[in-house]
Amino acid sequence: MALRACLRTKPGLTGLLSQLSSCSSHGAAHMSPALVAQRRSSSTSQKIKVDFDQSTGVAVMRMQSPPVNSLSLEFLTDVCIALEKLEMDKSCRGLIVTSSQPKVFSAGLNILDMYGKSPEHCVEFWKAVQEMWLKFYGSNMITIAAVNGSSPAGGCLLSMTCDYRIMADNPRYSIGLNETQLGIVAPFWFKDTMINTVGHRTTEMALQLGLLYSPAEALKIGLVDQLVPEDQVLTTATETMTKWLAIPDHARQLTKSMMRKPTIDKLTSNREADVNNFVKFITKDSIQKSLGMYLEMLKRRKA
Repeated sequence: MALRACLRTKPGLTGLLSQLSSCSSHGAAHMSPALVAQRRSSSTSQKIKVDFDQSTGVAVMRMQSPPVNSLSLEFLTDVCIALEKLEMDKSCRGLIVTSSQPKVFSAGLNILDMYGKSPEHCVEFWKAVQEMWLKFYGSNMITIAAVNGSSPAGGCLLSMTCDYRIMADNPRYSIGLNETQLGIVAPFWFKDTMINTVGHRTTEMALQLGLLYSPAEALKIGLVDQLVPEDQVLTTATETMTKWLAIPDHARQLTKSMMRKPTIDKLTSNREADVNNFVKFITKDSIQKSLGMYLEMLKRRKA
C-alpha cells in the first residue's frame, strides 16, 4: 500500500521496487551492552535502530529500511521484537518513532509481500501487520510519532497508533489512508483507528476517496497534532515527551486503556476472520492484476 501520490512528492521513491525485491532475512534485534557512562542502550537490526536513554526513560526508534521504510514481513518482525523488549523494561516509559530516511516516514505496507505470494505467506504477513498494530496501539508506554516525511497508508496507520503526532511542516509531504487508489480496501481496524483519531464523517470521506493530506490539512482535521520545521521534529518530540512523562504512569495507562480497549478487543476477537478475509481478498485475480499494474508503473518510472 505504498502509494503513487507519495511517489509524486519524492521521485526517488521509484527505487521502491528494487529495494523490496532485495529484502533479506535476518535474526532478531540484538541488544548491545549498556553504555554505563551515558546510561544508554541501543538495539540495531538491518531495518530499525533503537536507542534507549535509561536516565530519561525514553527510547527513540529510527526506521532505516531504504529507500522508503516499506513495512515488509521482516521489518514488521523487527519492530515487534524491539517494542516487546522495551515493554519488558519497566524503566522505559516513552518511545519516539521516526525515520532515518530523507523525506519519508514510511511509505506503507510492502507490496511484494502481497503480490504473487502463496496464501501461506500472505497469512504470515497479515498476522505481522496485526501484531504491529496491537503492540503499538495497546502499548503502556507514551508513544510519539515524529513524522519527518510522507506517510501514506500503513505509514499513516503506524503514526495513528501513537499517542501524539508531530509532523514536518513541508507542503511536499502527505499523510493519509489512500488504499482505495490502489483498489485495496482498508480493513475495519484501520478504519476504527482513523475514526478514533479524526471522527466518523472525515474518515468516511478520506477512506472512500483515498485522500492524502498535506501537513496543514492533516493538522486541521486532527490527523496530526502539531507542525514544526523539518529540522525540529525530533527535538520537539523530545520536549513534548517531557510533558507527557509528568503524568503519573498508572493514571495515564488506565485512561489510555479505557479509550482504546474496545477497538483492540474488536480485532483481538476477530483476528482469524480478519486474516482469512485479507487473504481471500488479496489473492483475487483482479486485485493481483491491480498490484501488478502498480509495480509495472514503478518499473517504468525507474527506467
